[in-house]
Amino acid sequence: MAARRDAIGEAGLLLSRKLALLCSRACPGSIIVQTLDVVRALRETPWTVVSGFQSPTEQECLEILLRGERPVIVCPARNAEGMRVPAAWKAAVAAGRMLITSPFEKTVRRATTATAEERNRFVVSLADAVFIPHAAPGGSLDRLCRDHITGHKPLWTLDDPANANLHALGALRVTTQTLPALTRNGHREVR
Repeated sequence: MAARRDAIGEAGLLLSRKLALLCSRACPGSIIVQTLDVVRALRETPWTVVSGFQSPTEQECLEILLRGERPVIVCPARNAEGMRVPAAWKAAVAAGRMLITSPFEKTVRRATTATAEERNRFVVSLADAVFIPHAAPGGSLDRLCRDHITGHKPLWTLDDPANANLHALGALRVTTQTLPALTRNGHREVR
């Protein structure tokens, strides 16, 4: 899948090193705390974070990322043309550190469960590696990991018992301490 021509912002961000960030809506509190710490640390790495920034945890991550200097790519679960850019995003778009893009035709004006799932596949297709703080077992994100990520791209998650399903898939465990080495190595677990 390719980014659409009707994107808003800096299209050159598609050429950067990209880390997909996807998280299930229902997320244990212990994972949320760890996720926000890792995202704060991500602001000091060369990664451009790409996400739909739709789930509550993803939205909190976007707020943290926008307080830093690293670029982000936002992929709504609808067409981006004519989309009202939230006031909190306008400075990042103007500074050339945000791109808003999606794979959808102009006729897709509303987000649905189906477009959110398609958007998540699009986010993964854009990324060089994928960070999933939590995928609810049996949910759509868990299926995405099994069907489209495992064996294709490095998958990162947090070391938490609630992520046993991702650990079973071979996801690399990321912490604020291991992030610098994992960022350099990308594909190997660092202990």
